[in-house]
Amino acid sequence: MRTLMRISTAALLCIGAASAVAQSYPERPIRMVVPFPAGGGTDSLSRLLATALTSKLNWVITVDNKPGAGGNLALDTVAKAKPDGYTLVMAQTDNVVLNPLLYSKMTYDPVKDLEAVSSVASGAVVLVVRADSPYKTLADVVAAAKSKPGSLTVATPGTGTIAHLVTQLWQNASGVKFTHVPYRGMSQALPDLIGGQVDIYMGSIPTLLSQIEGGKVRPIAVTAAKRSPVLPNVPTFTETGIRGVELASVWGVMAPAGTPKPIIEKWNVAINELLKQPDVRQKILATGAELHGGTPQSMTDLYKADRERLAPVVKAAEIKLD
Repeated sequence: MRTLMRISTAALLCIGAASAVAQSYPERPIRMVVPFPAGGGTDSLSRLLATALTSKLNWVITVDNKPGAGGNLALDTVAKAKPDGYTLVMAQTDNVVLNPLLYSKMTYDPVKDLEAVSSVASGAVVLVVRADSPYKTLADVVAAAKSKPGSLTVATPGTGTIAHLVTQLWQNASGVKFTHVPYRGMSQALPDLIGGQVDIYMGSIPTLLSQIEGGKVRPIAVTAAKRSPVLPNVPTFTETGIRGVELASVWGVMAPAGTPKPIIEKWNVAINELLKQPDVRQKILATGAELHGGTPQSMTDLYKADRERLAPVVKAAEIKLD
């Protein structure tokens, strides 16, 4: 009985200590690690979040860009950081879900070594062609691809990206064959698309929105479950009769495994409250991204579902990055 009482007392003391830590948190600047260079969509979203938290809660958040290895360098850094709530990462589907499927050797396990805090936003993929392309609809593209299998070139930001996986899903769903041309990001692919060296480009709505609005490229279809508010005249793949292509990259904040639950909860509440603020909502939606939010468990479940769905696609296509 005395042993049980000592255990119970110790447990209560731990709970009390954790609550006290959460109440005083944060007591110093927080480091938000970003897996990609400054200026990209992930960086912009991270800075928007950091600025809003600083403005509304007086938290001090420094953004640390740590690109490399498809995001693995940044996530490995955070996975091995002290789990005290002062080092977090803006993760996304491409690195948390896809990298373990693409790399045969990983220095960290995103499932065991990282803990979900909250999803923030998502970016669906949009299929675009050059402004003077003969392809006006998805049916035009599919018809051309079926007439000469493998003749149409589909460019993406790189092998193993969400855009690449969408291309695989599209081929599987429609029975067509494309030639995949991977680039190192949109900035390298866009001149070749506009110049006619490639026929189609697949990329996220946030990264392509300014090019679409500027008339440099023409959007054909989006991979979202419903039409994008910023592209209301562009149909979804499902609307055109091609099912099973719905996919988006989801951005979310993650912390090292073992971070105190009260701190995870404090971050989760803060993010969800921010996503209700009109100014924050408007800034995120204006980029073409969709708002998320929810519990840490809902973010974990979302990534798990994508991992289970995409694992056989990656395996069948024999996509590897090492």
